[in-house]
Amino acid sequence: MKFTVEANTPGSAARAGKFITDHGSVLTPIFMPVGTIGSVKGVHMRELRDDINAQIILGNTYHLYLRPGLDILERAGGLHKFNGWERPILTDSGGFQVFSLSGIRKLTEEGAHFRSHIDGSKHLFTPEGVVDIERTIGADIMMALDECTPGTADYAYARKSLDLTLRWLQRGWDRYKSTEGKYGYYQSYFPIVQGCVYPDLRREAAQRVAEYEADGNAIGGLAVGEPVEQMYEMIEVVNEILPQDKPRYLMGVGTPANLLEGIDRGVDMFDCVMPTRNGRNGMIFTRNGIMNMRNLKWANDFSPLDEGGASWVDEAYSRAYVRHLFVSGELLAMQIASIHNLAFYLWLVGEARKHILQGDFATWKPAMLENVTRRL
Repeated sequence: MKFTVEANTPGSAARAGKFITDHGSVLTPIFMPVGTIGSVKGVHMRELRDDINAQIILGNTYHLYLRPGLDILERAGGLHKFNGWERPILTDSGGFQVFSLSGIRKLTEEGAHFRSHIDGSKHLFTPEGVVDIERTIGADIMMALDECTPGTADYAYARKSLDLTLRWLQRGWDRYKSTEGKYGYYQSYFPIVQGCVYPDLRREAAQRVAEYEADGNAIGGLAVGEPVEQMYEMIEVVNEILPQDKPRYLMGVGTPANLLEGIDRGVDMFDCVMPTRNGRNGMIFTRNGIMNMRNLKWANDFSPLDEGGASWVDEAYSRAYVRHLFVSGELLAMQIASIHNLAFYLWLVGEARKHILQGDFATWKPAMLENVTRRL
C-alpha cells in the first residue's frame, strides 16, 4: 500500500493525499460508508459506486465472523467476491463490538471472550485469531484487535487497558508479518492508538504505534462518551506524533462538523454509521443545515430535497414527498435518506480536499462549519 501527501494547506494541519491498494486508489480525506454485514443498509452496490461515488467501504469483523461465517466467505473467494464490491474494503477488528457487549464479554490476556448476540454461543477473539479472520474476509485494510476504553474511564483503568492493547498489538503484528492473504492480493494492517482522554497515554500509544512503521495508523476510543473538546484535543496530541507519510484513520467519527474538525487536525480517513442510521430515522444532512423530515414544516415544501445536492435523489424528490414517505412508514424514505446522506458526506470531504489543494481550506472551513451545523 502506497500513500502520498499531495498537498498541505496554510493555517491548518489538513492535507490532501492518495493511497493505492490492489483494489484501487482512494483520494483523501475520505469518508467510508459502513457495510456492517457486507452491505450498506438499504443501498445497492451500484448506487454506492455510481451515485454516491464511495471509494472504499467497511466490513465488520465481528458480524461477518458470526454470519455468514468464515467458511462461506472463503468459499466465495472473500468479501469482495461475496458482495460484488470491486473497490477497496476495510475491516475493523471487532474490538468495538465486543466492547459494546459489556454484559456478555470478558477481557483476558488471551483475548476477548464473548457470547454471540445471535444465539448466545461462546467465542474468543485473540489478536492472532482476528488477523486470521480478517485474512479470510479479504479486506484490503485490516485493523488490530484492541480494547475500546470508555471515554469516561478513570486513569488507572485507561492505563491498564492501553497496556493490554499494546501487548495485543505486538501479538497481532507478529501474526500479520508471518502470514499472507488467501486471495492473491496485498492486505495492510493498521495499529490503533488508544489512551482514553489522557494526553500522556495517547502520546505513549502514538509513539509505540509509530514504531511499527505500518502502512497506516488509526485513532480509536473517541466519540465514546467524552466531551467533543477532549476528542479534538486527543486528535491533536496523537497527530503530532503519528508519521506524516502514513494515512491517519479516525474510527467511528462522526458528524459533518466532526469530519471538518478532524480534517483540520490532520485526519485522512473517517467512518460512521450516522449518515445511514440517522437517515433511516428521518435526519437529512445538507450543505445548508440539518432537516428532520418528520417535521410539519416540510409538508408543503415542494423544493428539492437539497437543491444542487450531491446525488440524483436530491433533485428527484421534494421535501414534501420525502416527509410524506417518512410519516407513512414507507421503506423508500429510508433508502432515499441513506443515499442522500452518504452522497453528502462524500461531497463534504471532496469539497474539503478541493480547498486543501487550492490552499484556502482554513478560510473555507468556518463558513461551511456554520452551514452544516445549522438546524433548518
